[in-house]
Amino acid sequence: MASKPGPLTEWPWGFLGSNKYLVLVPLLGHAIKTLLTTEAKKRDYGLLFPFYLLVIRLIQNQLWITMSRLQNARSKHQIQFKSIEFPQVDRERHWDDQVIMYSILIYAGTLIFPQGKHLPLWNTKGAVIITLLHIGPVEFVYYWAHRALHHHYLYNCYHSHHHSSFVTEPITATVHPFAEHILYLLIFSLPVMVAVFLRAGSIGAIGGYIVWNDFMNNVGHCNFEFVPRWAFKVIPFLKYLMYTPSYHSLHHSQIHTNFSLFMPLYDYMYGTMDKTTDHLYEISTIGREDKVDVVHLTHPTSLDSIYQLRLGFSYLASQPYMSKWYLWPMWPVTVFLMLVIWMFDCTFTVEKHKLDKLKMQVWAIPRYSFHYSMVPQKKPINNLIEKAILEAESRGVKVISLGLLNQGEELNKNGEIYLQKNDKLKIRVVDGSTLAAAVILNTIPKEAPQVLIAGHITKTCYIVALELCKKGSQVIVQRPDEFKKLSSRVPSEFQDCMVRVSSSNRFKCKVWLVDNELNEREQRRAPTGTMFIPFSLFPVKETRKDCVYHSTPSMMIPPKLENVHSCENWLPRRVMSAWRVAGILHALEGWEWHECGSAVLDINKVWLSALNHGFQPLHI
Repeated sequence: MASKPGPLTEWPWGFLGSNKYLVLVPLLGHAIKTLLTTEAKKRDYGLLFPFYLLVIRLIQNQLWITMSRLQNARSKHQIQFKSIEFPQVDRERHWDDQVIMYSILIYAGTLIFPQGKHLPLWNTKGAVIITLLHIGPVEFVYYWAHRALHHHYLYNCYHSHHHSSFVTEPITATVHPFAEHILYLLIFSLPVMVAVFLRAGSIGAIGGYIVWNDFMNNVGHCNFEFVPRWAFKVIPFLKYLMYTPSYHSLHHSQIHTNFSLFMPLYDYMYGTMDKTTDHLYEISTIGREDKVDVVHLTHPTSLDSIYQLRLGFSYLASQPYMSKWYLWPMWPVTVFLMLVIWMFDCTFTVEKHKLDKLKMQVWAIPRYSFHYSMVPQKKPINNLIEKAILEAESRGVKVISLGLLNQGEELNKNGEIYLQKNDKLKIRVVDGSTLAAAVILNTIPKEAPQVLIAGHITKTCYIVALELCKKGSQVIVQRPDEFKKLSSRVPSEFQDCMVRVSSSNRFKCKVWLVDNELNEREQRRAPTGTMFIPFSLFPVKETRKDCVYHSTPSMMIPPKLENVHSCENWLPRRVMSAWRVAGILHALEGWEWHECGSAVLDINKVWLSALNHGFQPLHI
């Protein structure tokens, strides 16, 4: 919100929340009814134009969101390096209100004005009129209107809402109070209205003008520089006619400079051009290589989780992962994206963070969870992981942590095969099992005399079981084959603590260590009040209301960890999985050993290190 919100700040349909698109349903219904009840020769298919335009605008903006986040995660041409946090994401989730408003007004125009009916697909005269009026009156009026919005009163009441985003994203362009959009509508409607009233309007010219405005707004707010220097050398006066991302970025950082819309001409004329504009443009086009200290290697989980990544829908990414009903109709696009990712067959950078001087990135393997269970995919996935490790090594990365299924025992022996194939690795490979086990041990009530293990034994589970045995706690194993597996790894002096499950001890034990395969039938066997604590990377499906379900091993991150504005998998905001935190700790402490394969670190040392660096246990 603005610092002192003025009248008409809120949008009229704000009370509808995420159901705001319902305001378009009556209009769409009216359009369809009108077309069906009108003779074929008299039908005006332009009634559907606002809805087609809405879809095109939403798609273009989403593509810009994805591209800019991808570029800002991996490109050396990023302009502003400050942090984006959750409040900005929440504030900018209403970016599409302007798109809805334009759809309503365009539809109303086709009904009210006779000149707006039966528009042709194209009219060259109208396109020229719109172009000239934009270059002339629109750019000039916008410049002075924009300067007026920076007056103390108007800035505090309205425009400061937009400037709350110091580091911009494409959708920042349309994040303004309702009253401010009314002003912009009056300015930008001039070329369209003149063309329409002169009987020179066309669907192509009007739609093209609006889409072009979106495009240029996205250019100015994308936060990475891509306009080539040769363009201004070949056409020197172009710098007066076309702005660049770095030009408008300075308006958000310096505030009282670079007021022009898309043509910097008026900033030159009236002395409001920022003196550092050319310098920032130069260094942004040359680029600055980012030093990376830590890489966390993850992968998409379910098919629609691709939208949950930071590169997908920004607001979805800022919430814990949960399948949404409205993603189901998008399954053709979802499958297409999976095939595209699979086809490129290389890791992609998802996001980057900073903790003091430590710089981190998240890379994603282009495979989904179901791929990891396919035998033919085992070798290709391992090749991708190894390639990512070697690429990180070549870039001087200190630590790479293996997230989700990238550290599977059956897949790569918890990462050990990469060390066997590359025995001179300088980069440290971390599976994070020790910290994950420490989180679990500090979740188990200290007074619990026994703990039941229900699931497939993993390295994390083994560490927990061994530590419980050392404390004298009884470890009950539910599955016979897993009991043999665990007993073979536990030292002989602790064998007395290992117990096979029976009906008597199962119904007494109220602390269960579980994996995500624990089904409803197995959960029903637990006594009332049982505490289910996952040791797996994926959460268990909750089926009982009389039991307590803990999160997968994870920790709350310190406030000074910057640029965190998306959620990790199904975890709450500013919470990271223990496996990911382990990689960060490894770099912060400067530990010179790997943690993969059978290697286990000092669990108390790792836990105290996490606490000392500001990571805190996650309490449900």
